Amino acid sequence: MTKQVQQLDRVIIRFAGDSGDGMQLTGDRFTQETAAFGNDLSTLPNFPAEIRAPAGTLPGVSSFQLHFADHDILTPGDAPNVLVAMNPAALKANLADLPRGADLIVNTDEFTKRNLAKVGYETSPVEDDSLAEYRVHALPLTSMTVKALEDFDISKKDAERAKNMFALGLLSWLYHRPTEGTLGFLERKFASKPEIMKANIAAFQAGWSYGETTEAFSVQYEIKPAEHEPGLYRNITGNLALAYGLVAAGVQSGLPIFLGSYPITPASDILHEVSKHKKFGVRTFQAEDEIAAVGAALGASFGGSLGVTTTSGPGIALKSETIGLGVATELPLLVIDVQRAGPSTGMPTKTEQADLLQVMYGRNGEAPVPVIAPQSPSDCFYAAIEAARIAVKYRTPVILLSDGYLANGSEPWRLPDVASLPKIEPGFAAPSQEDFQPFKRDPETLARPWAIPGTAGLEHRIGGLEKADGSGNISYDPANHDTMTRLRQAKVDGIAGDVEPLAVDDPSGAANVLVLGWGGTYGAISAAVRRVRSTGRNIAQAHVRHLNPFPANLPEVLRSYDKVIVPEINLGQLSMMLRARFLIDVIGYNQVRGLPFKAEELQGVIQDVIDSE
Repeated sequence: MTKQVQQLDRVIIRFAGDSGDGMQLTGDRFTQETAAFGNDLSTLPNFPAEIRAPAGTLPGVSSFQLHFADHDILTPGDAPNVLVAMNPAALKANLADLPRGADLIVNTDEFTKRNLAKVGYETSPVEDDSLAEYRVHALPLTSMTVKALEDFDISKKDAERAKNMFALGLLSWLYHRPTEGTLGFLERKFASKPEIMKANIAAFQAGWSYGETTEAFSVQYEIKPAEHEPGLYRNITGNLALAYGLVAAGVQSGLPIFLGSYPITPASDILHEVSKHKKFGVRTFQAEDEIAAVGAALGASFGGSLGVTTTSGPGIALKSETIGLGVATELPLLVIDVQRAGPSTGMPTKTEQADLLQVMYGRNGEAPVPVIAPQSPSDCFYAAIEAARIAVKYRTPVILLSDGYLANGSEPWRLPDVASLPKIEPGFAAPSQEDFQPFKRDPETLARPWAIPGTAGLEHRIGGLEKADGSGNISYDPANHDTMTRLRQAKVDGIAGDVEPLAVDDPSGAANVLVLGWGGTYGAISAAVRRVRSTGRNIAQAHVRHLNPFPANLPEVLRSYDKVIVPEINLGQLSMMLRARFLIDVIGYNQVRGLPFKAEELQGVIQDVIDSE
């Protein structure tokens, strides 16, 4: 059957189903093939907050959204053009996001009276007229999969589980995706279960064949590869990029990396990945709790390694005393906080930016630490190296603020030229004829010497009690404590002169309004700014990478605009810091829904501010 092929410049697809339906795997495979094809892309996995919510219920819905295009894109998209709903719960949980005229592929086998009743449907929306504004493709995906696999020696349950591969095959045909990678993946994944492997491959191919032969789909869609800078690319998530960044930091510094961690959503993947790279001198330690994890990491730094610990907001609360110990001992330490929705356990699988004030001020005493925030999944790689550079050079704990959206989202990453990565010089103390002064500071950085324990002539005290300036002897002298407190603060403040100035994107030079963001809001803000400029309005944009200390030119940038909008996925934490520090009444825009911003909503906010001038 000859099918019409329609060219599109971009598509947003969302796979949704029960948490046991394999939607994350389906979305990931579609993403990997899309990356191999050469499209630009951005993803948004959305997991249930419960480990195993009751099947067929709204809390149990798992989804994966992919935005791919033939041009540069910045977000996973505001609303899906295509929704694949594997059951009534998936339909109900996601239907409100679907625009009029969108394609809706529904697995009708799951629309039983029992499943409909679980989510409050009195009648099946597939059979009444409630879905009339969409292009509905009602398909018995489960039974078609079972029929395709009836010759395989597997149980009916195993056959039904392969319905996600049938759906993946159908969508792969519909959007001209490559298949070789998925076939190879299935061969590897089920190598120890040959019959299951063959069944999943058959289900995938049956879905492809169904699309090719059925009259239900008369059109195929084609999205050409995007134009990228020349280079070698791969698809990467934020957590994977962070892991690679830590390994690279070890190579660039010549230091062994020691990662002490306790598993916590959404940071655990970093521990899993780093543990695979022992050949680079990396050691990982899964501790019994958060406090033991950070204590081991700080101990490793005392011993001459680069200590790292990974966690999320609740873990930061537990690690705060030891981070303060790192401030007092003035040792390098990387603390990676992959933020999630709180407070307390909150919504572990949902994103938020609400830990900024905690990492800035959540320690007893005056305990300043540098804070860095990556802006995209691939930027997590470079942020990890930058955090390591500052920690080693200035002998201080550094906190890197990622978030759940960056951690699990993915995008194409151009592999860097290793020679272009910054060298990190540990500069260990060496014995000399003079008495060793463990708190005698470098005049430029105010960093104290980093002395390896056991080195003859470099014996010194370490610990949380206040030390005398220079000698490092325990001191309770009021004037000395004041001096040491101010020196530790001045050391962190001085880092402002060692980081890139804040870059402002203001192409017209005529903007009166600046949008200032940080962390994972970069994509949505940038997409919104593009839309605003397309209407003929002038708008400036800047994104803060270094949150403590701020870039040296930030005050000048803020004074250059009449109004400053600060979108944050919290209740205004950066806004509070800017108001307190610079006495500027910024305009905060804040949502805490556990989801990233949509470009459309930010566009509206920006235009309202510009038009109100």
